[in-house]
Amino acid sequence: MSGNMYDVAYDMEKEIRSSAEYTQLKSLYDEVNADPSARSMFENFRNIQMTLQQKQMMGEEISPEEVEQAQKTVALVQQHPSISRLMEAEQRMSMVIADLNKIIMKPLEDLYGVPGQQ
Repeated sequence: MSGNMYDVAYDMEKEIRSSAEYTQLKSLYDEVNADPSARSMFENFRNIQMTLQQKQMMGEEISPEEVEQAQKTVALVQQHPSISRLMEAEQRMSMVIADLNKIIMKPLEDLYGVPGQQ
C-alpha cells in the first residue's frame, strides 16, 4: 500500500491542476503577467512579501517603515482589478490546499490528538 500512496498523491496533483480553482488561478496569473505594469506591480508586492516572511522566519524585527511600505503596496495592488482578482483566486486555492492538508493529516491527529485539545 505504501507505494500506492504516491500514486494517489500524483492523482491528487492532476485533480488539483484540473480543478476550477486552479484553472481560474492560472488564467488570472497569465492575465497579470501579460500586462507589463501589472506584472511589475505584482512582482514588487511578492518581493516585499517574501522579504518580510524571511525576516519573520529568521526572528528578525520588521521595522515600522517596512510595515508601512508593505501596507501601501497591498493597498496599491488591491486597487488593480486583475491583481485583486488574482489575489482572491490565490486565497480560494489556499483554502482548498488547507482543506486537503486537514484530510491528509487526519490519521496523525487521530493517533496523537489535536495540539491544544489534550
